[in-house]
Amino acid sequence: MEKRVRFRSGWLPWLLVAPQLVVVLVFFFWPAAQALYQSVLEQDAFGMDTQFVGLENFQRLWDDETYVDSFRITAIFSVLVAVVGLSVSLLLAVMADRVIKGSGTYKTLLIWPYAVAPVVAGVLWLFMFASPFGTVSFLLRQLGMDWNHLLNPNHAMALIVLAAVWKQISYNFLFFLAGLQSIPKSLIEAAAIDGASPWRRFWSIVFPLLSPTTFFLLVINVVYAFFDTFAIIDAATQGGPGKSTSILVYRVYYDGFKALDMGGSAAQSVVLMVIVIALTIFQFKFIEKKVQY
Repeated sequence: MEKRVRFRSGWLPWLLVAPQLVVVLVFFFWPAAQALYQSVLEQDAFGMDTQFVGLENFQRLWDDETYVDSFRITAIFSVLVAVVGLSVSLLLAVMADRVIKGSGTYKTLLIWPYAVAPVVAGVLWLFMFASPFGTVSFLLRQLGMDWNHLLNPNHAMALIVLAAVWKQISYNFLFFLAGLQSIPKSLIEAAAIDGASPWRRFWSIVFPLLSPTTFFLLVINVVYAFFDTFAIIDAATQGGPGKSTSILVYRVYYDGFKALDMGGSAAQSVVLMVIVIALTIFQFKFIEKKVQY
């Protein structure tokens, strides 16, 4: 039978959760309400002249082919960041779980990238791939590949995906490693005694037991790809070449602060918020069913 905490005072539970409620109201609900309000207005850059336009801002978005194409760009970028990031992190966590000598140094080096600011991560990878003097771009040219992320959209997409994955890989690694270390070794040893190969043991025992961790990281990485990669894109490609790496969150910034379209930028933020909420609900409603707790 589930044990529940009962308070003698009716106001004490509300007092205990009040700080968190204040944070959520101030930093989520209030900005979201402001975005909804501004999305139906047309105003100048300084907010001196404001006019109610209804859904006209949203209509202009759907009539803009570059904005509609940013959905495709965001989908490709988010899938690559989530899939590549989780796959590489899981591989590194499995390797770290087996390392005996020098395991502390190995784990510390993998954790370090998480301390790097996103904009710094973008600049670091930009320097490595900058043509023609970047270290990586120089090696690619020696191998016969003419790397130029300033002109080639595929190269630019690869650059920001690598930077975003590298920045997030430490976070994923920590959770995967903790999940691996929490799995009872007796289960794996019993499967080995029964003759199961290492590959079979991983997919039949280890990975199913890691499914709660994997599901949690999937949700976190999708949100990360949609929001927290803005600084990486701004530092590395600034949405270029053209608008080939301009994901939805970068379009919100560009149209609001550079194009000075406040109403359109607010409408885009509302659309982005709805998409992320819908994706999160979808993951909890359908993907969580495959999670084995």
